[in-house]
Amino acid sequence: MSAAQFPERHIFTPIVIVGSGFAGIGTAIRLQQKGFNDFLILEQANNFGGTWRDNTYPGAECDVPSHLYSFSFEPNPHWSKAFAPQKEIQKYLLHCAQKHKLASKTLFNAEVVNASFNETKGEWTVTLADGCTVRCRLLIMGNGGLSKPSYPVIEGQQSFQGKIMHTARWHESFDYAGKKVAVIGTGASAIQLIPELAKTAAQVVVFQRTPAWVMPKWDTHFSAHLQQEFADHPNLRKALRYGIYWGAEAMSMALIWNSPLAKSMQWLGELHLKTIKDNTLRSKLTPDYKVGCKRMLISNDYYPAMQRDNVQLVTNGIKKIDSTGIHSQLGEHYPVDAIVYATGFQVNVAGSPFPITGLDNRQLMTEWTTGSEAYKGININGYPNLCLLMGPNTAAGHTSVLVYLEGQIEYVLNYTKTLFDLSFKYLDIKKSAQDSFNKMIQRRMKYTVWTTGCQSWYLTKEGKNSTLWPGFSWEYRLRTAFFNHDDYERVGAKYQKGVRTKKQKIIT
Repeated sequence: MSAAQFPERHIFTPIVIVGSGFAGIGTAIRLQQKGFNDFLILEQANNFGGTWRDNTYPGAECDVPSHLYSFSFEPNPHWSKAFAPQKEIQKYLLHCAQKHKLASKTLFNAEVVNASFNETKGEWTVTLADGCTVRCRLLIMGNGGLSKPSYPVIEGQQSFQGKIMHTARWHESFDYAGKKVAVIGTGASAIQLIPELAKTAAQVVVFQRTPAWVMPKWDTHFSAHLQQEFADHPNLRKALRYGIYWGAEAMSMALIWNSPLAKSMQWLGELHLKTIKDNTLRSKLTPDYKVGCKRMLISNDYYPAMQRDNVQLVTNGIKKIDSTGIHSQLGEHYPVDAIVYATGFQVNVAGSPFPITGLDNRQLMTEWTTGSEAYKGININGYPNLCLLMGPNTAAGHTSVLVYLEGQIEYVLNYTKTLFDLSFKYLDIKKSAQDSFNKMIQRRMKYTVWTTGCQSWYLTKEGKNSTLWPGFSWEYRLRTAFFNHDDYERVGAKYQKGVRTKKQKIIT
């Protein structure tokens, strides 16, 4: 459904899900499977998919093995390779949405700009950009941390006369063959894009602020015969998934903790760097921090691309942009036909994605100014009937984010069942439970590699890691497997059972 197809300006539905990427789709599927059919998905774009709908730049693909980067409750035996390209992942998400008939429960082109909680009614009022409001008992935030592109502020960028775009807002009609293209950034999207541009562009000028550790990528194609074997023998597919999972858990010993095992990963990164023959170029691409302190990248194509004659690396910073190109801090001018920002996303390590008002007019935007916190990354004291997916300290540093996400979804299901089946007005996580959980997180964080001195998007300006889980993913799954009623203030019994219905209630 679109906003135009939904003439009612005021809607009531028991459950609202914000976002229709992996988090939103997965939650909707599991709600239905548990009998909670009365919900509405709010999606700011015109289709499902989230980050995999938006990131269509050449070379875009996942850096987590496909058989682990998919729902365990909706397996796909037909991945074409170990690391699936963007189009396959988007196709998979559209398949999930279509199979479970989510389009009829989704309002597209519905950008959320505000949410406020009414303590008397035990309801959230969600306001959309077009002025429409949606009231609900339970608000589930599945909008993700990789939805809003981050644009650098550079003097003169508005004066540039050529094509300018972000990797997350790629212009499909742009033909870069024979053109001079500048790429600003050398992170996860850049190392996938640059090799593709270099194949046909006349010149690619890469502006690097900080080099990343790039590891070899053990990719492989799955033949049609093997895909059919996965389809015919589910246990074979499950064995592969579990093998990938436990392999990643073992690797976490070298990627999370500042331990001697990290030296083995450092050695691998240094060995991969030796494929660069030019000593000067190799020096520029060598990080000065430990492996894992920033996001580790994987690619077999990036270093070869950087050694091509039509690729130039600039490391002395950008001073300004003019109508024809980019000026470096040393005064050098690089004329280009197009500028691509490969500068990542606005990750909410501090602040909320839009104004959220809780009990006693509390403002989440203000309370999270110096760093976000939540109980198990899901619930926030003072903001009842609100559940976050991929909230604070639940991102993965070594494995598939979906491992964490599925644990959160199951926890949210338990929260939902408690709220509705026991007819509570609202559930509010106790401050003592939230504080205890976050003290544990930060106490353990100081032993991780993320606090060894580098500045990354994992950290707030004050150096607090509000992003990653400081441990094994199986531990987090254990923590989210149990829902303790005593951790919550349980208020009222005003509402009766009945959310497990099929049709929404509309108030015009």
